[in-house]
Amino acid sequence: MTRGGLLLAVLLGLLPGSLNAAPSLEYAVKAAYLPKFIPFITWPDAAFAGAGAPFTICALGEDRFAGKLDLAAAGLRAGDHAVEVRHLAASDSSAGCQLIFLPAGGDPASIREILDAMRGKPIVTVTDSGLSAHGVISFVIENNHVRFDIDDALAAEDGLAISSKLLGLAHAVRMRSQP
Repeated sequence: MTRGGLLLAVLLGLLPGSLNAAPSLEYAVKAAYLPKFIPFITWPDAAFAGAGAPFTICALGEDRFAGKLDLAAAGLRAGDHAVEVRHLAASDSSAGCQLIFLPAGGDPASIREILDAMRGKPIVTVTDSGLSAHGVISFVIENNHVRFDIDDALAAEDGLAISSKLLGLAHAVRMRSQP
C-alpha cells in the first residue's frame, strides 16, 4: 500500500479490524465499515426519492450490531442526504434502501432470492462473512481480521460506481469489463 493509500486508510478507519476479542467485536468492526463505504460509491439520482430524501442503510434480520451501526451512522450525511439506519425483518421490502446488509445464518436460498431480486437496482448489497452468495461488497474474515471483497462488475450492472480508492483497499476485486 502506498503512503497516500495508507494515510487514507488510517484517516477513514478502513484498516482491517482485529477480531481477537468476542464475536461482538466482529460486528462492531462491520458496523464501522458500512457508513464509511458511502463516500466512495456513486448512486444514480433515481436511487433516491428526491433531493433531501434520506440515504438509508438497511440491516436485514436480527440486529447483530447491537446498536453500533446506528451509532456509527448518527449525524452522517451523504451529499444532501442525511444517513439513517433501518432494521428490516427478513420478509420486509428493501424499498428505499441504498445499502443493505444481509447477515449470515439465514436460509441460503432466501439470501440468494433477495440478492437476485436486487439485481439491476441501485442498491449496494453487503453480504456477511460465511455466506456462499455474495453481494456487491462481501465481508470476509482473514487471519482473524474483517476484510471485504468488492464485485465491481455487479456494481456496474446495478448502476453503481465504486471509487478506485475503495477498490484499492479491498481484499479482492472482481473488476467490471472495460468497454
